[in-house]
Amino acid sequence: MFEASTGYKELLLLTMKHPPLKRIAEAVVAYFGCVMLSHRWEGTEPLLHDIQDRVVYKLTSGGSIAKLQLFCKTARDAGYHWAWVDTCCIDQKNSVELQKSLNSMFTWYHHSALTVVYLADVPPSSKSGALAKSAWNTRGWTVPEFLAPKVIRFYQQDWTPYLGDDSPNHKESVKIMGELEDATGIDARALVAFQPGMRDAREKLQWASTRVTTVPEDTAYSLFGIFGVQLPILYGEKKHNALGRLLQEIIAQSGDITALDWVGKPSEFNSCLPADISSYEAPPCVEPSLSEDQIQLFVSALRDAVALESTSRLYQTLDYLSAPRFSHRRLHLPCIVFPVTEARRSSGPDQETYTYAIKADGLHDLQITTKHKFIPFSRVRPLRTGLTFLLVRPWSRHLLELPDAADDTRSVTDWSVRSLLHDRPSAENDPVYSEFHSRALRLMVRLAQPFAAFLLMRQHSGEFKRIASDRDILAQVKDIASVHDTMGIRTIEIS
Repeated sequence: MFEASTGYKELLLLTMKHPPLKRIAEAVVAYFGCVMLSHRWEGTEPLLHDIQDRVVYKLTSGGSIAKLQLFCKTARDAGYHWAWVDTCCIDQKNSVELQKSLNSMFTWYHHSALTVVYLADVPPSSKSGALAKSAWNTRGWTVPEFLAPKVIRFYQQDWTPYLGDDSPNHKESVKIMGELEDATGIDARALVAFQPGMRDAREKLQWASTRVTTVPEDTAYSLFGIFGVQLPILYGEKKHNALGRLLQEIIAQSGDITALDWVGKPSEFNSCLPADISSYEAPPCVEPSLSEDQIQLFVSALRDAVALESTSRLYQTLDYLSAPRFSHRRLHLPCIVFPVTEARRSSGPDQETYTYAIKADGLHDLQITTKHKFIPFSRVRPLRTGLTFLLVRPWSRHLLELPDAADDTRSVTDWSVRSLLHDRPSAENDPVYSEFHSRALRLMVRLAQPFAAFLLMRQHSGEFKRIASDRDILAQVKDIASVHDTMGIRTIEIS
């Protein structure tokens, strides 16, 4: 088809005249530019065997066939030769092709010449706000389909441009992007120029938390491209396994533990992960922050209150902790540990919920609300041998105030500070040691602030499991000067 086209003949003339390579490339791209469709499946959609080796415009019109025909016409009218739609451009019966296609979907939409979004339930001449109410805006697969493309256009029920906007790219429309931002909670800058990756994992999971998919496992599969991962597509594995594999990959690759910040039902995959993505719908736990002036005041007060050796030792111990990792579905999580010494039960807000008043060494007393029922205990009435409860703070390297862990680098200065401290005796008037000590004191100040905690239970078998809470557990150490004495530091294996 290309060789028979006018574009091919023009390209031959260009090559004879020795034009810049860029012009040749542009000519090829212009001919082969593909238009992708983003839509909500409705009723019986035409599959590959329904349209293969047939002329689309000669198929019996009606229903989803009419949608396919009008999509192709829209692509042709926009000046393109090629169109792609997921219903009939993937052999749904070929598992190998299906897996390759789903793992490539984000890249295909990203490299599309144009992505057409068809809003089947938005009537002609609709006013602003109809896009937000469309069923298209509730589906799981549509998230990567509007984030990935560089050029996108929204079309109403009658295939006219949404809001009458005839501009070539609706990602440049402040009005439409503003409406999409309000409807999805995704910042307009991300909508226009999204980059896949592990950064801000918790925020991306929240974007998808209210979305639905026809096939349960697609809740996770639709997010593979957003996080830049490729994993096996295993339909029939159940959604908690699909989501578990995705979250496991995010944590293992990035070291980002924000994906552990959720409330709801724990997963059978691992108790530290949620059973459903809707557990991310609530905003993440926001730990109170200090201003730089407040930090400096605390640091000044601590200089004379704590020993230099103990603060430096605490900093170095935490600095050497390994990143979180998974092995055989078990999470190896570096933590700061506070043993629970007492748990007293009181009546919960309903019959299925239990509230416990918790005491833990080194922490202020607190309450947790959970659907998990366990036997109350205290120092006077301890638990049976083998059962242990811990309140833990999952360790995050950002508290060390080093370069972002997502960059996977450390500055030369950070390494030189450590090496110099090992190679020569410390002294208060040593500028290198003084800088390190200041960092150690700043770390103590941050560790003394309220933090999001997990409640872990060690069972008779020796395994630790997370007890899921119905709301965030916010804990705080009692005494800033004794932070280093009251906390244990270890990596805990959680199943």
